[in-house]
Amino acid sequence: MSWNWLTFWRPQKKLTEWQVVMYTRHGCHLCEQAWQQLEQAQQCYHFALHQVDIDSEARLAREYGACVPVVVINGRVRFRGLLNPVLLKRLLEGASAQRP
Repeated sequence: MSWNWLTFWRPQKKLTEWQVVMYTRHGCHLCEQAWQQLEQAQQCYHFALHQVDIDSEARLAREYGACVPVVVINGRVRFRGLLNPVLLKRLLEGASAQRP
């Protein structure tokens, strides 16, 4: 049995208006881990989640290069190179607690 850090997440409000984009590239093991963490968080908070391969556009490859995964939340880069699950949890919980 493996422990899931999201088991203890109890969102106060869903963040359905949030847009989360993860910039990735094929074969990136850190990207695979980050994507799994984001999918688990999405199950709790119900935000929109998209994945973009940076190798699909030269501009994205130049911009993000070897820094993947890059996680952009509502247009703002929040994680680059590694997704910190503790910081993600704090960000999501803080945002959901502030909702009316």
